[in-house]
Amino acid sequence: MARRLLLMLFIFVVSDIYFYQAISTLTGNPLVHLGYWLIDITLFAGILFIIFARRTGNNAQRFIAILISAMLLMFIPKVFSSLVLLAEDIVRVFEGFPPRSIYVSEAAAVLAGIFFLIILFGLTRGRHFYKIKRETLYFPDLPEAFDGFTITQLSDVHSGSLSDVKGVQKGLDMADAQNSDLLLFTGDLVNNMASEMMPWIPLFAKLKAPYGKYSVLGNHDYGDYIRWESATAKDANLNHLKEIHAEIGFRLLLNESVTISKQGQSIALIGVENWGKGGFHKYGDLKRATAEVPDNAFKILMSHDPSHWDEVTVDHDQHVHLTLAGHTHGMQFGIELFGFKWSPVKYVYKQWAGLYQQDGKYLYVNRGFGYHGLKGRVGIWPEITVLTLKRGNPG
Repeated sequence: MARRLLLMLFIFVVSDIYFYQAISTLTGNPLVHLGYWLIDITLFAGILFIIFARRTGNNAQRFIAILISAMLLMFIPKVFSSLVLLAEDIVRVFEGFPPRSIYVSEAAAVLAGIFFLIILFGLTRGRHFYKIKRETLYFPDLPEAFDGFTITQLSDVHSGSLSDVKGVQKGLDMADAQNSDLLLFTGDLVNNMASEMMPWIPLFAKLKAPYGKYSVLGNHDYGDYIRWESATAKDANLNHLKEIHAEIGFRLLLNESVTISKQGQSIALIGVENWGKGGFHKYGDLKRATAEVPDNAFKILMSHDPSHWDEVTVDHDQHVHLTLAGHTHGMQFGIELFGFKWSPVKYVYKQWAGLYQQDGKYLYVNRGFGYHGLKGRVGIWPEITVLTLKRGNPG
């Protein structure tokens, strides 16, 4: 992780210096030059403050969110536009390094402006730019009664970050309009405190699905990231959050399973508590959750962190047909165009967005309904997943 951060810092610094060459080519105004470097110094000072101050709480989180947004607006356009200047330098090498072309510098500036506007859209409108992602999955042993069965998956609401009622309602209306048989939520209802969800209870309670609504906890739901006055207060917060799941009509699965029945046939729906690799808590217990599930049952697992699939689920002694996860948010920043998919989070999580398959087992990672940290989304838009189960062999 440290090496990746150093590499990113190196890229930002180099692109910053490169882009300054375009600015200095276009204008000799000393005030413009001074303003350029003052902005950079301010941002880097903010980064150092966050690293060394190690403050927690809502004010610190808001400051971090503002800092991240400012960094994206200032640095990402420079990174991409610097590629134009780099291409010019390759040509200049063979020409004896003549002065920079004003036209190339203008092109770099225009490109930077385009990326600035794209990022600005993501930070202002992207948080509610919901996308419906559809997948049809084939299983040879799916019970016949469930052929064509549909599931809507939501994940990572992070209600403590939400503020726009109309924007949130838009996403919930889109989810409800899918008319899926089953509605599943894969964790992180709040950022830290159960009270964050209170204003949103009436909206989420209206979601409906004929075969039920089920949920699991995510890493943020346990209140592990803020200081509590006592262990009792922290426990009370978690208990309150569990009650809220019931209030909005979701059956919370805590290392347990339920049976979904249709026309005399059934599938097993399993839910584990959060389990994540590295420094994340490992509350999940798949063995306990599947203790009463027959080996030959068709199994769908809800597990918030996709690393659980690689580390535990794939090698579990029972065949888990489909696992649904979230957690990564796709880092809320990346590129998804014409089948190409990239985000910096891919260097942390092997499975970070969309559908994955291994040994006849599927994992779907939802990109998240809400947002956290970064107050918006750029390129990786908020997601409502709709999965259709079909009986048959994959094509």
